[in-house]
Amino acid sequence: MTARVLVVDDTPANVKLLQVRLTAEYFEVVSATNGYQALELAERSACDIILLDVMMPGMDGFETCRRLKANPATHHIPVVMITALDSPEDRVQGLKAGADDFLTKPVSDIAVATRVRSLSRLKLMTDELRLRAASGRHMGIDDPLAAAIQVSGENGRILIVDDRTEAADRTRAILEGHHRAEIETRPQEALFRAAEGQYDCVMISLALNGFDPLRLCSQLRSLDRTRDLPLLLVAESDDTARVLRGLDMGVNDYVLRPIDHDELIARAATQVRRRRYTEKLRDNVQLSVTMAVTDPLTGLHNRRYMEAHLRTLVGQGVENGRALSVLVLDIDYFKSINDDLGHDAGDEVLRQFAARLRSCTRGVDLACRYGGEEFVVVMPETEVPVALRVGERIRQAIGREPFVVGPGRQTIDMTVSIGVAVLEHPDDTPERLLKRADHALYAAKREGRNRVAAEAA
Repeated sequence: MTARVLVVDDTPANVKLLQVRLTAEYFEVVSATNGYQALELAERSACDIILLDVMMPGMDGFETCRRLKANPATHHIPVVMITALDSPEDRVQGLKAGADDFLTKPVSDIAVATRVRSLSRLKLMTDELRLRAASGRHMGIDDPLAAAIQVSGENGRILIVDDRTEAADRTRAILEGHHRAEIETRPQEALFRAAEGQYDCVMISLALNGFDPLRLCSQLRSLDRTRDLPLLLVAESDDTARVLRGLDMGVNDYVLRPIDHDELIARAATQVRRRRYTEKLRDNVQLSVTMAVTDPLTGLHNRRYMEAHLRTLVGQGVENGRALSVLVLDIDYFKSINDDLGHDAGDEVLRQFAARLRSCTRGVDLACRYGGEEFVVVMPETEVPVALRVGERIRQAIGREPFVVGPGRQTIDMTVSIGVAVLEHPDDTPERLLKRADHALYAAKREGRNRVAAEAA
């Protein structure tokens, strides 16, 4: 895959060197000479990944990274710090600032290209979620991107896969106080446990005895339930080739032995935060989808969803000869409620009506608010006699007990008129079916309201 890489360095020779390396790997390169330019370019969506020098005048790389990660518009862009600083303290400072990795100069061409590919792939996975989640702002949802960056990287649930008990215990001891770590010493069981355990991260030792740890990584990436689960390799310092292979196949990060305590904690927090960020976006997407097909006042499905669902059922019914009935319901004299008691009382009647309607339908039926005081119930695999009985049950449920509204708990007697139609012609369409049910509804109104009527034969 290709990506646009932003190289941030105040030394032109360093920029040129990275540009040559990355261009040879078919990446597009843009550059900035300071942190302020980097922030501007990143906010304009001008890059997929940032290679950031630490030692820069004005605003150093650490502060630049912190600002990038604090901005909802740039929080998701992976940042790799490339610097001559090589102490564990410097790495930890970079990771705590939000960097996804910290590479020390001189960096090999293969290491840079592999890390860029790996992190660009991860960004690509979240871009679509971000786009869909952002659409929720147009539906009255609080800014989902701003909410997502507030997630914590602490107290995650981490699975340690290591068949060397002492090494696994040492890793767990480092994580204690920050995360809930569990150990799996049987690599063969790790896949099943990861799929069932709701973990935030899996740490896999590259020193597994008699089992290929990269095979486990591949299996975790191929399984739907664990495809997006962050993976962190624990490797020896001379195992660079397998680390790079792991990154290329989708591993998120790695830590080298001997393990620096603070670095492991920081890298684990990064992965936990990434997992929660993605889940938060996914939750917001689901909320947006729910809001798009749900009537906010009654909680029933809305007209848009009903029409799409009905079109599918009509197509199946015509093709396979399956029965299908539709009920159109209209609350009798509803306008007088709004006129006499106000729209708040009318809204309360609609909510209570929806609750009673829902209680009278089957799980397979679709009840929706069609508009105003009009509702529709779509009933698959249902002939007219059964639809009429359901309609009568709904009519009785509405008229049996008064509706209670307002601060004074005023009671109101309500009734409903219902029209029923059934799929019966090979050329039937959703529009024709609804029209026939609507004609039956008007017949019920003409006959005195508070009744159920079927379409004329």
